[in-house]
Parts: sequence; C-alpha cells; structure tokens
Amino acid sequence: MSEVEAMRKKLAEYTTAPFDARFPNQSQAKNCYQNYLDFHRCEKSLTARGKDTYVCQWYKRVYQSLCPTSWVDQWDEQRENNCFPGNI
Repeated sequence: MSEVEAMRKKLAEYTTAPFDARFPNQSQAKNCYQNYLDFHRCEKSLTARGKDTYVCQWYKRVYQSLCPTSWVDQWDEQRENNCFPGNI
C-alpha cells in the first residue's frame, strides 16, 4: 500500500484528534498550534519537491478539530501578510 493510499484510509477513518504523547497533561492549545505548523511545513516541503501534498491533510484535520476557527483565521491572515510569528 502506497503512502498516499494509507493516508486516504487513515483520513477516511478519522473522527477526532488522537492522543499525542507530546502534549499529555496540558491545554491542547500547543497541540493545535503545532499541528497548524506541521501542516504548513509539510505542504511547503512536498510542494517544493513536486510531490502530492495529500499526506499533509492529516495535520490539517487535527488542527481543525483542535483549534478555534478564529485562531486559524488570524494565523492565515498573518501568513498572507508575512507577519506570522511561527517558523514555517
């Protein structure tokens, strides 16, 4: 099974963000932010190499289920204006 096929199967079975051992006993705000960064890093990296970015959708699904929409809208606006504080 290829990487893309495996990701399609995983996304089809997705219901909510799974446990992440990096963020065990704290607010999920850091988890939200990290998945937002991971999605955009993944997309940037795969696009630069000319590969399919579908495998990055996992991170997007996770951050969309964890993050308030207002945060995501603000971060997207900051990225468009080149003033996003994170390292993507």
